[in-house]
Amino acid sequence: MRAQSVLISGAGIAGPALAFWLNAAGFKTTIVERAPGLRSGGYVIDFWGLGYDIAERMGLKDDLERIGYRIRELRIVGDRGEKLAGFGVSGLRSLVGGRFITIPRSDLSRLLLDRAAPETEVIFGDEITAVREEGNEAHIEFERSPARRFDLVIGADGLRSNVRKLAFGSEPGFEKDLGYAIAAFEAEGYRPRDDDVYVLHNELGAMVGRVALRGDRTLFLLIFTSEGSAAPQGVAAQKAVLRERYRSGRWECAQILDRLDSAPELYFDRVSQIRMERWSKGRVGLVGDAAFCVSLAAGQGSALSMTAAYVLAGELARAQGRHEDAFRAYEALLRPYIEGKQKGAERFSAAFAPRTEWGLRARNLVVNALGVPGLGRFIIGRELADSLALPDYTWPPGERREAA
Repeated sequence: MRAQSVLISGAGIAGPALAFWLNAAGFKTTIVERAPGLRSGGYVIDFWGLGYDIAERMGLKDDLERIGYRIRELRIVGDRGEKLAGFGVSGLRSLVGGRFITIPRSDLSRLLLDRAAPETEVIFGDEITAVREEGNEAHIEFERSPARRFDLVIGADGLRSNVRKLAFGSEPGFEKDLGYAIAAFEAEGYRPRDDDVYVLHNELGAMVGRVALRGDRTLFLLIFTSEGSAAPQGVAAQKAVLRERYRSGRWECAQILDRLDSAPELYFDRVSQIRMERWSKGRVGLVGDAAFCVSLAAGQGSALSMTAAYVLAGELARAQGRHEDAFRAYEALLRPYIEGKQKGAERFSAAFAPRTEWGLRARNLVVNALGVPGLGRFIIGRELADSLALPDYTWPPGERREAA
């Protein structure tokens, strides 16, 4: 039997994870990524729950522990660096059986692609420009490569998904702006340095934080109110927005802005969610942020993307060529779970950058309560818990169907 061919757009998190599991099921996979190579820098993610379970099933547990960080404290500081609120992370880690790790998103992406690459064709520096169904195949045109045909096309290309736009149109209603913007960049040799601590400072409607990374690097994360405004185009314009927004900030804001000038890379975007009535159309499906972005403020986007990739691959394998059945089953299983995560993220996003003095004080009281034994479990236990039971799909035992 001819192996079904699947084109996956995006080499971030969902794309390589999907390719890995599709390869295990005997599909022939191709990943196309518009960037010239894997991105570095960016931001760190807290990784637990089902995402951790999927990583274990992929044989990545030891790698996660090797390159990840065991953050021990979240600390909120005032204008002079004095501690205003905070808690030790050990209590939250115990809620998930110690299976909680902080890892740079770019490092996780590289691990996943390394696992998929031996059996996946990977094309960097190109993107899909047209998708047209012809009979039992999808005809694909690329910006640089010759046109090709695939059985299925999966958009795993994030919040600004090109595949979603091509297949579903540029529907503005898909994106729900949560009213904040986010930026992240790295610097070397920054002082002060607090190993294994998230250090956060707030102004009204704005937060700036730092976390120490290996190699004497520091990652800075900035979140601020940004109602309805699009992310500026170009790094220079984005840096200008950050300088204006934080120019009167106290604590370490001035020296952090000084490091912004020499930052080799800058991540900048709105804090948004993607909400769609369906995640597939014909031979095109969506996975991860392209289908259901919960927002960067949720902290679970990568884990949810890996979970969705596992389920989509499993349902495609189970359907044995009936992709419509697979897409329906994939969505039916995940949609209630994802919608719950989106609602939680919407509530949680306001805690990063409260807009009033009362909001700041209330947030700090909640943060301090998280450090009280038993109380932290009551406040956040539901958010950390995963209510979805992962299906145990039957993957072919090592063999691969020959491509025609």
